[in-house]
Amino acid sequence: MRPRLTVLTLAVADLERAFGFYHAGLGWPSAGIVGREFEHGAVAFFDLEGGVRLALWAAADLAHETGLAPGGGGGEGGGEGGGATRLSLGHNVATRAEVDAVMAAAGAAGARVIKPAQETFWGGYGGYFADPDGHLWEVVWNPALLPAD
Repeated sequence: MRPRLTVLTLAVADLERAFGFYHAGLGWPSAGIVGREFEHGAVAFFDLEGGVRLALWAAADLAHETGLAPGGGGGEGGGEGGGATRLSLGHNVATRAEVDAVMAAAGAAGARVIKPAQETFWGGYGGYFADPDGHLWEVVWNPALLPAD
């Protein structure tokens, strides 16, 4: 696994409010909220310096995607408290096979596979694992967000 962080996803209580804060309030450029046509799919992306993207996703939708309880038991998703579904770290790869390889390597290294790699509702392929401290990672092949190399 190449050491790469491509997307930082924040679970938010109110997607419209969070989008307004980052876009209108802070002036960060974005194409807006996309994926509304999918149940649990609405998300907003912001391109950050260094090639990293910030994604805002409703906490309930991130919990639904991973199968974890909102907030991971540390509090309600998007509200006070902590937990695995408060954020996820994204590792984008170039192929579906690379998703499988990274997920296997993570599992062999002691990660807990949260959601095995599979086709996504939006046309990609990915899975989730938690590192030994419970931090949630998404490993994903997304044809719209392929890594530069």
